[in-house]
Amino acid sequence: MNSPVTFVQEGSIGLIRIDNRPVNAVSPRVVAALEASFAEFEERGSLDALVIYCAGRTFVAGADIAWFDSSDFNPQAYNRLLARIEASERPVVAALHGTVLGAGLELALACHWRVAEPGTKLGLPEVKLGLLPGSLGTQRLPRLLGAGAALGMMLSGAMAGVQQALQDGLIDEVCEGEARAAGKASAQRLVATRAALRRTSALAAPVPPDGGFAQYVTDAARKPQYPARVAIVRCVEAAVERSFMDGEQVEAREFATLLGSATSKSLRHLFFSEREAARIPGLSDSTAPQAVRRVGIVGAGTMGGGIAMNFVNANIPTVLLDTTEAALQRGLDLIRKNYMASAAKGKLTAEQVEQRMGLLTGALEYTALADCDLIIEAVFEDLELKKQVCARIGGVAKSGAIIATNTSTLDVNVLARAAGRPERVLGMHFFSPANVMRLLEVVRGDDTAPEVLATVMKLAKAIGKTPVVSGVCFGFIGNRMLEPYLREMEFLLMEGAEPKQIDAAAEALGMAMGPCRMIDMAGVDVGAKVVIERGKAGELPADPAYRAVVRKLFELGRYGQKTGAGHYRYDGRTPVHDPEFSALARALGDMHGVARRTDISGEEIVERLFYPLINEGLRILDEGIAYRPGDIDVVWTAGYGFPDHCGGPMFMAEQTGLTKIAQRLRHYARVRGDAFGYWTPSSLLTRLAETGEPLSKWTRTA
Repeated sequence: MNSPVTFVQEGSIGLIRIDNRPVNAVSPRVVAALEASFAEFEERGSLDALVIYCAGRTFVAGADIAWFDSSDFNPQAYNRLLARIEASERPVVAALHGTVLGAGLELALACHWRVAEPGTKLGLPEVKLGLLPGSLGTQRLPRLLGAGAALGMMLSGAMAGVQQALQDGLIDEVCEGEARAAGKASAQRLVATRAALRRTSALAAPVPPDGGFAQYVTDAARKPQYPARVAIVRCVEAAVERSFMDGEQVEAREFATLLGSATSKSLRHLFFSEREAARIPGLSDSTAPQAVRRVGIVGAGTMGGGIAMNFVNANIPTVLLDTTEAALQRGLDLIRKNYMASAAKGKLTAEQVEQRMGLLTGALEYTALADCDLIIEAVFEDLELKKQVCARIGGVAKSGAIIATNTSTLDVNVLARAAGRPERVLGMHFFSPANVMRLLEVVRGDDTAPEVLATVMKLAKAIGKTPVVSGVCFGFIGNRMLEPYLREMEFLLMEGAEPKQIDAAAEALGMAMGPCRMIDMAGVDVGAKVVIERGKAGELPADPAYRAVVRKLFELGRYGQKTGAGHYRYDGRTPVHDPEFSALARALGDMHGVARRTDISGEEIVERLFYPLINEGLRILDEGIAYRPGDIDVVWTAGYGFPDHCGGPMFMAEQTGLTKIAQRLRHYARVRGDAFGYWTPSSLLTRLAETGEPLSKWTRTA
């Protein structure tokens, strides 16, 4: 096996090349090879300087995260190597390109000089994994940039571009050509000028601008679910107030504590799950995606316009079609308004706004879609309407075009047949607002061709989405699991719980928004129409109380924020307790024989909202709708506001204990009755609870 690190001599300069593609991640094998190569440089006393660079598309973009969970994980060997590099009496230059992240930036910080190609990005994103930089990043970065700038970088996990990095002093040069050659030239210049070697660990770390750390600690402590934030502040405080050696010990202790924390385990699970979700069982690596050079969107409403923005943002010409000039113009005006709002915040220039609008073409006739490579229908969630639209698209689309539906609940196979070419059809379920939300459920129909799926998965990444594949069923992964969550919300309301009480319990768990507020914001009318359509299709349980609240609100025109009243009354966008709603919920409970209670606890609310949701997720797995538990976790954390520090509903279920969840479902079946199967544990939950088989090992193979 070839070594991931090689050493060569070119004249009086030594060069170490790291080649552990795709991202040159630090691993035990890389550390050992780096040690050997650096030892070779140390032994060649005739060499004047050393350059460390990387092959491929990037410098070291972090450590191999799988290493963190291995029994032999110990960053101390790497840290000792960095100390040797920094202590070198001869110049060591880091030649940077691509993304210089985590352990890669820590390697660069140990070098005496840093030169970077244009377009290079640098950062310490460990906080996004519930960790802190574990190879002296918390000690060297504050000494180089100052405590305030270093804290800003580490607490946000954001990357800095080369010009900002140069301005801040994070790098020393931006080169015109490739990093390797520039690094060698810099090394020769340092030798020729006999420049003093700057050892970052020997610098004094300036205190934050406010003169202390109290405010940083207070701000970090506001999110106790993310302990890495406070730990980073403590480490930087040690960098300012204590010796480098003492700071190293503080960092090591804090890192070890965070590595075993529930938050970090959850975030690392999601990190791997997002990457695994892109791997489709049964889809050959040789399946070549098609080129998508032009996209068509049918429906210029809020959703259609948001979808169009994704493609325009990726520099893909897009046709936006609607049936009337007025509707089309409203859609185009809304898109421009969104871009102008971004420009007002400094996120876009006026030129960029015009460039993006220039990629957008309005149309009233379906023939305008004839040269599109991908056509997405984004009309109202009505099966007959969507069938008509798909048929019209199928009639004008070119032979190789992909046809997608943005339906959130309807049968993709029915729509695929309506298009007349089911092998070219799949679902692309964007989440609102479509230009902001990062989740994309890619719904694989029974006849969807492999190259169609491969194309859309690749395209999703190109437009900045996190794609997860779902099979065909009502609501796919996310909305199907949402149903029991909303069902229990409504029963709790009829039993006497107030909207604020339910929302508070969900938000205390970490949900971005409780279910009552969420429905009011999304639109009660939208949720009600889904229930009504399912009723027409005969898909609802034979329970007259099922989703009675949302249907009554719809009947009364209480659509949520848009009408000023829903589960709450609204003062602008601020939800306010509404006695009228409380009376309505009581009346519905009386009508359907739901007993009123005054003893509903926060714990009961959480169990009743989330355990049926988890149970439905296990049914989805058992039916093969989702490939892996992690896919479900990505859907819910990326699209539904489920707390990432809990790892998603499937990960949380395993941490809670599947046996406990099965027991609690049976408990509610006894106390509430189970005439409609609401509380019946799924067969997969029952099997895993009985056998102790870990849910994390479950996967659908094809």
